[in-house]
Amino acid sequence: MTTPFDEEKHKASFLGRLRSSFLTGIVVILPIALTIWLIWTLVGWVDSFVLPLIPDTIQPEKYIGINLRGVGLIIFLIFTVVVGWIAKGLLGRSLIHWGEGLVSRMPVVRSIYSGVKQIAETIFAQTERSFEKACLIEYPRRGIWAIGFISTTAKGEVAATAATTGDLMSVFVPTTPNPTSGFLLFFPKDDIVELEMSVEDAAKLVISAGLVYPNSKDPTQPPES
Repeated sequence: MTTPFDEEKHKASFLGRLRSSFLTGIVVILPIALTIWLIWTLVGWVDSFVLPLIPDTIQPEKYIGINLRGVGLIIFLIFTVVVGWIAKGLLGRSLIHWGEGLVSRMPVVRSIYSGVKQIAETIFAQTERSFEKACLIEYPRRGIWAIGFISTTAKGEVAATAATTGDLMSVFVPTTPNPTSGFLLFFPKDDIVELEMSVEDAAKLVISAGLVYPNSKDPTQPPES
């Protein structure tokens, strides 16, 4: 024999399971949906930038019959590969040298071009110029710890001017949840605590605001090898 109390308990249990299943579904669907949306938006943005530059007589839509998303991205990739291939040759290097010499004589354009070029070279640098290790540093004061990424040993005027007896390391301290912005700080090597976790795992920790640890089973233990 069931009582009203048992019925209410059963109903509450059912609603709890339903809520748990709903939240699990959100956790599964949300990353997939956001990834698809970001890719779709990025492809559309590239198409909207590239396709208007193509003459009407050779627009892909005239031959395909529909406005197919992604055609502009394919054209951009092919164009970029061709430009890179030409730039590696003698003629391409000569043209780039001539163009940079021309730009260097334009006051405002020179500053914009040099800044954009330096940013592009930094972002698309080879792997040997990427961050070496993830680390912990006491920042912004003693007793407060922050995650940083060791880039290189300080050189030149920075290393010569700083009053330190040991090596001086350049450390990038990212912000949460956007790790592409942050601060470039210089620390004595002895003040840096290197971490076992990879740079990718440390970046996930920063982006998630401390919710995602490398060892999800027991974050108090070292990462599993």
